[in-house]
Amino acid sequence: MTTLLERARRVPSWQFTLAGALLVLGFLMVAQAAAEPSRVQYTSQERPPLVATATDLQKQQDGLKAQILNLRAQIEQLEASSAGNNALVTSLNDQLQQARIAAGLVDLQGPGVVVQLEDSTQPIPPGAAPGDYLVSATDLRTVVNELWLDGAEAIAVNGERITATSGMTDIGSSILLNGAYLQPPYQIVAIGPRDLYDRLTTSANFARFVKARVEGYGIQLGAGALDKAVVPAYAGGVALTYAQPAPTAPASAPPASGRTP
Repeated sequence: MTTLLERARRVPSWQFTLAGALLVLGFLMVAQAAAEPSRVQYTSQERPPLVATATDLQKQQDGLKAQILNLRAQIEQLEASSAGNNALVTSLNDQLQQARIAAGLVDLQGPGVVVQLEDSTQPIPPGAAPGDYLVSATDLRTVVNELWLDGAEAIAVNGERITATSGMTDIGSSILLNGAYLQPPYQIVAIGPRDLYDRLTTSANFARFVKARVEGYGIQLGAGALDKAVVPAYAGGVALTYAQPAPTAPASAPPASGRTP
């Protein structure tokens, strides 16, 4: 025993260290070899589900890509149709504006004339009718009609727009127009060609009116050209009780036999 211990003491210490390291290394190799089959088995068992999941995700991604492309195509179609719709809306708005202008529902301005009529200040002779020395609805209609004939495009009397449904009626010493009672002086403003004043003052009808009413009864009249006349929009009601749009007549088809019945 003593001899064995003495021999162990004579063995270098690094040999013990090396032996321990080899022992540990051997143990690790055995443990790894024992664990390798289970690792391989685990990988082989789990791989098919993972591949299937990846395949499903790829299919979903492809479907989303196709959906995105489809939505982009729809957006492009909507943008293209939107441009056409905008053009249609613009055209309809232009037509509506023209209809509003024709109906007198829009303020207008342009070159024109102004004609002012006032009651006579002459003494009324005995036995004469006092109403003959006042500006009447007939006087206003005469001037307005002459302006239309001379090319006027818009007319207003004391700010009341003349439209297709306007009517003027004598009510005592005032005139009823568009439901409004007008008092003298009466200003007739018209928009038309730049020579509208010349057309009016040189017309035969206007000359007869001046002779009959201005020279005969002293009705006061003044007229002048305007570089910028302003005619306000019609402010009365536009509801119609009895009138309705007429139905459009269908196009008649030619007779099948070619003969007129």
